[in-house]
Parts: sequence; structure tokens; C-alpha cells
Amino acid sequence: MSEKKVGLLEGFKAFLMRGNVIDLAVAVVIGAAFTQIVNAVVKGVINPLVGAFGTKDLEGYSSCLKGPCVTDPKTGEAIEGIRILWGSVLSAALSFLITAAVVYFLMVLPMAKYLARRAAIQAAKEGVQETLEVSELEVLKEIRDALVSQRGGPASRAPGETPGD
Repeated sequence: MSEKKVGLLEGFKAFLMRGNVIDLAVAVVIGAAFTQIVNAVVKGVINPLVGAFGTKDLEGYSSCLKGPCVTDPKTGEAIEGIRILWGSVLSAALSFLITAAVVYFLMVLPMAKYLARRAAIQAAKEGVQETLEVSELEVLKEIRDALVSQRGGPASRAPGETPGD
């Protein structure tokens, strides 16, 4: 049983030591902080702009599904009727779109361009290396052919074969 615990602990330690786990933890922390910024922009800028065209901020828009909606002024909870708070859903959707746009345009797109540039440079390096290898092979073949022709033998001899074989 102690062997099983040691195996589990070793596996857990290996899991934690992987680089992608640390990267994921950092991404979650940054994402939480970034979400607060986006929520502040939506509540502080977008909601008042929507309110300028309507009668109130985005969070306040709602519809009554069944009967007249009556809310308790002290708690804000519905006493009668079923109230649909579609303004808060729209606000959350805008927050998501803003977050997605910022992540895409400021993180994903530049990283994709950087990786594509890096791949092109790597491919160019590999192409140059392949060209060098091919040209070296051609030079070696020419040297071999010149040596064989100087000796007066055919170029089709097997390595190590002497002219009398």
C-alpha cells in the first residue's frame, strides 16, 4: 500500500512540475484580474452610453414574463410576476465579446504572427542546411569521379573493389 502512495505522490509531483501547469495557473490569475478590468469598462463606460440612448443603464433592462412585475423596494426581489433580466445577460455578453477581442487582438494574433515568422526562419535555415548538404554531396561525387578517371577505371566500381576483381 505504501508503494501505491509513493507512486501517486510521484505522479502528482511530475504533474505539478510540468511547465504547462504553471503556465495555466498564471493564465488563470491574469484572466481573473483582466475580467475585473473588463467588468469595470462595461459598467463604467458601456452601461452609461446605453443609458444615454435609453432610459437606464444596461443592467436595469428587464421584461415581465407573467403578470405585472412587482418588486420589493427594500430587497429588490420580485414579489409578483416573473421578471426576466435580459439587460444583465446583454451586459455579460458584451463583457465576453470585449474580453475575447482584447485577448485575440493583443495576445493570440501577435503570438501567431511571431510563431509564423519563427517557423519561416527555421524553414529557411533548414533549406540552407539541406542545400549545403546537397552541394557537399555533389562536390564529393565530382571528386570521386575525377579520382576514378585519373586511375583509368570505371566509375561503377564498388567501394573497396580493385581493378582486377
